[in-house]
Parts: sequence; C-alpha cells; structure tokens
Amino acid sequence: MTNRRKKLTYIQLIIFTIAAVVYFWMKHLPILSNNVNMAAKHELFYVTRVVDGDTLKLSNGEKVRLIGIDTPELHYSNKLIRDARRSHRDIKTIQELGRRAAAFTEGLCYNKNVWLEFDVEKKDKYGRWLGYVYLEDGTFINAKILEEGYGQVMTIPPNVKYADYFVKLVKEARSNNKGLWAATDNL
Repeated sequence: MTNRRKKLTYIQLIIFTIAAVVYFWMKHLPILSNNVNMAAKHELFYVTRVVDGDTLKLSNGEKVRLIGIDTPELHYSNKLIRDARRSHRDIKTIQELGRRAAAFTEGLCYNKNVWLEFDVEKKDKYGRWLGYVYLEDGTFINAKILEEGYGQVMTIPPNVKYADYFVKLVKEARSNNKGLWAATDNL
C-alpha cells in the first residue's frame, strides 16, 4: 500500500469510529434520543391555537390535553374556583399565572408542527386527545413546560409513562425558582 492509500484508510477508519460513537451515544440519551427520528415516523399536526398552558388545538380540529402536567387556570371555571380554594390564592392571581403559563406554551409551539405520543388512554372524558407532544426538532413540550417552571405534575393513571421524570423536573424547577415558582413571590 502506498502512503497516500494508508492515510486515506486511516482517515476513513477514524471517521467511521467517530460516527459509531456518536450514534451509540445519541441512542442512549434519555427520552429525547430518538425524537427527531420519530418525527419522520409520525403524523405531524400544526398547532393553530394554544387554549391554555396545557391544552392545544391542532390543524385537524382536535384539541390535545398534555399528559402529566397541569398549568394554572386561565379561563373562569369550576376548576379555577377549586384551585383558588386549595391554594388560598385569589382567582385573579391564578388567572395571571395561567396567562404566563399559556404565553410560555404559545412561545414553544404556536404555529409550529408537532407530533404526538399517546399513552394507555387516548382521550379524556371531554373528548380531547391525551398526548405527549413533541416539536419536529425533538423538544418534548410537556417536559419543557415543567422544566422551565410553568406547570405542576398531574398524574392520572393509567397514563403514567413519564410520571417519575416529570416529578424530577418540577422539583428542579421549584428549587431553582424557575418560571411561575419565581413569579409567585412577585404577585
């Protein structure tokens, strides 16, 4: 073999080794590892409206409730009244937190393509889809909302696939005073 051919073979071997290491490293990343590839395998929906911090309206007309999370109520409802009683906060404060959560969710996914992952139950009692929502780039919307402090964990069996992960994200957001955890001191 000539020196040039040996160098070329050596370079090819290095490139192949680097590619293999990157591939196996990416394959073992938690939760988000295959999400970009998964977008190609799933039907994409365009987010036409953010109803509130944890509910989206899609281009096919369906509403999707984000599994595992709960954001403060934005609209007047019985749940808003219950949340006010439970938290000992007035309705206007909860609605302001709801506006902030909705604005965060809107910034993440409004006018963007998303794909859904379903758990055991696909619909709730209101006929909304129940889903884990991802952007085309693999960003896990449910997790991002919790990670940045704009929601709390709400686990309703049997849809519990990421419950432990979500609890971890909320604990970290709260201890770091992120999002609404910081905002509550200023209201």
